[in-house]
Amino acid sequence: MLLVDTYIGPSAIEGVGVFAAQKIAKGQLIYRFAPEFDRLIAKAELAGLPESTRRFVERYTYRHPTDAAFLVLDADNGRHMNHSEAPNTDFRDLKLGYAIADIEPGEEITCNYAEFEPEFEILPPIAQAGQSRGASPNGAGR
Repeated sequence: MLLVDTYIGPSAIEGVGVFAAQKIAKGQLIYRFAPEFDRLIAKAELAGLPESTRRFVERYTYRHPTDAAFLVLDADNGRHMNHSEAPNTDFRDLKLGYAIADIEPGEEITCNYAEFEPEFEILPPIAQAGQSRGASPNGAGR
């Protein structure tokens, strides 16, 4: 669950992204995993989902921080957070996310997917892949 005000807008990184709607200070806690807020999806359920739903889940989820049998779907704008090799956040804690630089209003909030997705790899751009792009194996969002 994001703990700062954000909005969704066009991103130069990947289609849409999540942007700061307020000034965020370096070191500020910006995200907390909240099982009462974020949707948990059992990996075992994926095969039974309709194809379009499964693609959505695979694109916008990430692994549960303590239970590998589940994926997490952020119920807020966090699912649109894009990957960066030079992110302005730190999610190595898995349950908490911090700003590692001052983030100005209007600036895109980014994270390094490899911090919480051990198998993360960058997929080819949409035009090359012929489909949605995102993190592998579980998705593109935080």
